[in-house]
Amino acid sequence: MDPTTWRTYLVTGAAHSAGRDTPSVVADALDGGIDAVQLRDKEATARQRYHTGQRLRELTEAAGVPLVVNDRIDLARAIDADGVHLGQSDLPAEVARDQLGQSAIVGVSASTVAEATTAEAAGADYLGVGAVFGTTSKDVPDEENGIDTERVKAIADAVDIPVIGIGGIDATNAGSVVEAGATGVAVISAITAADDPQAATAALREVVSDV
Repeated sequence: MDPTTWRTYLVTGAAHSAGRDTPSVVADALDGGIDAVQLRDKEATARQRYHTGQRLRELTEAAGVPLVVNDRIDLARAIDADGVHLGQSDLPAEVARDQLGQSAIVGVSASTVAEATTAEAAGADYLGVGAVFGTTSKDVPDEENGIDTERVKAIADAVDIPVIGIGGIDATNAGSVVEAGATGVAVISAITAADDPQAATAALREVVSDV
């Protein structure tokens, strides 16, 4: 459950899953060796995400892989997730820690050194840094879409907590993100949209493990 060991991280996205349901994609990714899973599925209702989250909790718990929930502290509590991942406009990390407990995993998105150091000071366990390369899988302000690996390096050098690069990452460029100082990489469509999510996960894992 330690973010310092996360090399590959799946963010779920039903809209990018070629008609497949999220639990089946996550099951394939777990078989491929994914290290962490984040329940996102922003297009779904809260109730739909709750039911999906219950199934993901079963799958990840059986595999010994941490499950975090995007944005929603209440949903993380409801499905007994391992933690939550917060954006810059979400509730502060301190609130998540208070609500979920000291053992919970709390991640925070950051695209600048200032955001990263603030999140670390607030008690974040890891950072999701990006969008490293241009992405269309999630809504990202233009100034944060394509920060490139130099920013990843600057952030990694400024903090002592794990940095997970995200945004436009796949097996062709993941190595450069880790070379810049990231502990690992997070992806959406590189796995969810793949013809074979298990094989895509294994390929991504091989790339970052070789760095």
